[in-house]
Amino acid sequence: MRRSIVRRLDIVDCIRKYSAGRDAALLLLRYQRMGENPFRFFRGSCHLFYEGVPADSPVRATPLAWGCGDLHFENFGTFKGQNRLTYFDVNDFDEACLLPAGCDLARLITSVLLGAEAISLAEDEALALSEAFLESYRRALAGGKAGWVERATAAGMVQALLEGLKKRSRRQLLDQRTERRDSGRRLRIDGLHHAAATEAQRRKVLTCLRRVGVEQEAPEFYTVLDVACRIAGTGSLGLERYVVLIEGHGSPHENFLLDLKEAIPASPTLYLPVPQPVWPGQADRIVTVQQRFQAVSPAHLSAVVMRGKPFTLRELQPMQDRLDLSQWNGKLKRLARLLQTMGQVVAWGHLRGGGRQGSATADAWVDFGARTNWQKSILDFARSYQQQVRSDWQVFREALDDGAIT
Repeated sequence: MRRSIVRRLDIVDCIRKYSAGRDAALLLLRYQRMGENPFRFFRGSCHLFYEGVPADSPVRATPLAWGCGDLHFENFGTFKGQNRLTYFDVNDFDEACLLPAGCDLARLITSVLLGAEAISLAEDEALALSEAFLESYRRALAGGKAGWVERATAAGMVQALLEGLKKRSRRQLLDQRTERRDSGRRLRIDGLHHAAATEAQRRKVLTCLRRVGVEQEAPEFYTVLDVACRIAGTGSLGLERYVVLIEGHGSPHENFLLDLKEAIPASPTLYLPVPQPVWPGQADRIVTVQQRFQAVSPAHLSAVVMRGKPFTLRELQPMQDRLDLSQWNGKLKRLARLLQTMGQVVAWGHLRGGGRQGSATADAWVDFGARTNWQKSILDFARSYQQQVRSDWQVFREALDDGAIT
C-alpha cells in the first residue's frame, strides 16, 4: 500500500486539523504520547488508518459489521456490568460504527505487529499470533452463536486477570482516586489522572447528573460529591472529560466514580462510503453500538447531553483491569491463547449485531466464517500498514522535536 507524496508531506497538517478545538494543554500531552513510539502514534491517529485504506482494498470487501472502529489490543479489558459480574470484552467504542469487518481485524493485527517490539516478540512470532487471532475469529463466526467471557469461561492471561479482580474492592479504587476529609471523600487532584475542574464545569456536571438521577428509581444514588477533569487515553486527549464522585450506596466506602466523556463523530465515517443511521447524537451512536456488540455492557452506561454537547456516561473502570501483554513471561502459548480469546470476542460482537440496520445477517457471517480465502489479504494489509505507521511516526516525531506541532 502506498500513499501519495502529498499525503506524506501533509501528515502533520492532517493531525493538526483533526485535533482542532481541543484543550491546548491536553492536546500537547496527546502529541507527546503519540511521539513516544509507533504504537502510541497508531493509537492516537485512528483517522489516518481509515484515510489509508484504498477504495479497492480487500479489507473493504468484507461483510459490514457493527464494529469497534478502533480495535487494538489495549482496547480489550475487564469491567463490571449492571449485574455486578465482571466480563472481558472490547471496552472502547468511541469510533464505533457500521464498517467492513476487515477494518476491525486489520487494525487489531496492525497493533500486534507494532507492539511486538515493546514486549520482546520476534516478527515471526507476532505474525503467528496474528494468524491465531484470525483463525479463532473465523471459527467463532462459523459456529454462528455468540458467547461471552467471564471468570467461569476464561483461560490463561484473561483468567488470571479476572481472578485478580476478586481481591479488589470498590473501596480500593476509591482510596486510589480520592482523599478522605472530615466532610467525606474528595477527588485526588494529582495532575496524572485528575486535574481541577473550574466552578463553571462543576456546576454543569452537577446539573447534568441531577437530570440523570431524576430519571432513575433511586435519584440519591447520583448525588454529586465532587468533580474533576479526567486525564486518560491517547486519541481522546483534549476532549472534554470528567470523573465524577457520586454518593452511590453510601459514604464513604460505597461511593461510585463515573466517567463522563465528550462524544465526537467516528473517524471511520469520514472516509468510508458506508451509509450510517441518523443518530440523535454521537453519544447515542457509541452507547447503541456498544450494547449491540457486548453480551453485557458496563454499569451505568448511557448517553447524556450537557450544555448541548453529547457525552457518554459510565462507571469508571480502573486502568489496572486492562491486559498487560508484557506478562506473557516468554511463553508464546499464553499470548496465542489470549489472541484466540480476542478473536472469539470480536466474532461474537459482530454476530450480535447481525442483521441490524445494514449489517450482515447471521447466515452471511456463518458463510464468511466457513471460508478461508480472505485471511491472507487482511494479514498482508496489516503488515503493509504497520510499515506506513512507522514512516508516518518518523515524520511526526521530527516535527514534534522541531516544535512544528504544538
